Amino acid sequence: MAIKINGINHVAISVADFEESIGWYERVFGFSVIDRSEIPGTGIHVSHMQGAGFVLEIFCAPDAKALPEERKVPNLDLLTQGNKHFSFGVKDAHKAKDELAAMGVEIAMIAEVDGTYGVFIRDNTGNLIEIFEEG
Repeated sequence: MAIKINGINHVAISVADFEESIGWYERVFGFSVIDRSEIPGTGIHVSHMQGAGFVLEIFCAPDAKALPEERKVPNLDLLTQGNKHFSFGVKDAHKAKDELAAMGVEIAMIAEVDGTYGVFIRDNTGNLIEIFEEG
């Protein structure tokens, strides 16, 4: 018997610069900080940020390895097992792309597949995010 889930609780990412990343998600997507803490004895900073319908958990570890370049390219990242990206649904992805570009957000790729339209961007660390047209 399958376990009944309520939906996505949170998505966790690792970033290079804690404060810069918090500011990026506030500025670009309107997330708001719920809390900030540190994992005892590790020096790892953690923040939970409220987004539209879910929480984003941000980790920043001292001396963490940088995100490999191939993980920043959507189709190359598919060649590495593991989580790929998270996706935000929007009514008009073309408009969102223009707004993101105007904010200086790095556009990684446009994905038009089987009648769908998505825009892959990179956050300030290089983590992939898809903006997917739902409306």
